[in-house]
Amino acid sequence: MIRLALARHAKSEWGSPGIADHDRPLTERGLRDAPIMAARLADSGFVPDAIVTSTALRARTTAAVFGERFGLEPVLRPGLYGAPAEELLEAAVHQGAPSVLVVAHDPGMSVLAARLSDDAIGHMPTCGVATFTWRLGGRGGTGPRRVDVRLAELILAAAGGVR
Repeated sequence: MIRLALARHAKSEWGSPGIADHDRPLTERGLRDAPIMAARLADSGFVPDAIVTSTALRARTTAAVFGERFGLEPVLRPGLYGAPAEELLEAAVHQGAPSVLVVAHDPGMSVLAARLSDDAIGHMPTCGVATFTWRLGGRGGTGPRRVDVRLAELILAAAGGVR
């Protein structure tokens, strides 16, 4: 079985003069929501073998919170900053682990979640998490075959934060 979790980075600061997009920190809400979502992912039964993340500060900080929860050191992937859906999935596959958490950005995260969920997920909000499961080997054992793609949890972080 192969399991993938997608986590969009938590809520971050916008429009601070002199701060590059790559260096935007999490807001108080983001710092509050990330541990809640890490706990919810753990409560869902999803346990990653690896965490890969964008090098942007907001993604690294979110990934570090998840890493602390699961006892893992996130792997930094510069190519995940602003990456399209295909590159996000490729980064997960290249980890070579049966269970991977990817922490990155929109629009790539929403596009990938939509594709993997057959459009059941239209948008990944900040700190939203979705999980997907595949079983290996179809008839004749010819590689991956998606038999169960499901949302373990997709939390919409509304204006008031995670509910």
